[in-house]
Amino acid sequence: MKTVRIAELKARLSEYVRAARDGHEVTVLDRTTPVARIVPCRTDALEVRRARRCPRDMRLPRKPPAPTDSMAALLEDRGRR
Repeated sequence: MKTVRIAELKARLSEYVRAARDGHEVTVLDRTTPVARIVPCRTDALEVRRARRCPRDMRLPRKPPAPTDSMAALLEDRGRR
């Protein structure tokens, strides 16, 4: 298993993604603390589904009847929490 610090991962991400594609696990370190793992994706776990409808056949939602004050709606929502 390979280990890599965040700065190096950012600089050479493609290389580590290729390693995962080839079956290797990569542990990501924040200084010396493991914080994440990049693991190979199991292709048998993925299911590719075709779209049921073409996006251009879908209708857009109706416009609101009056202009909306998004900031007021946000503050009202936060006030309820």
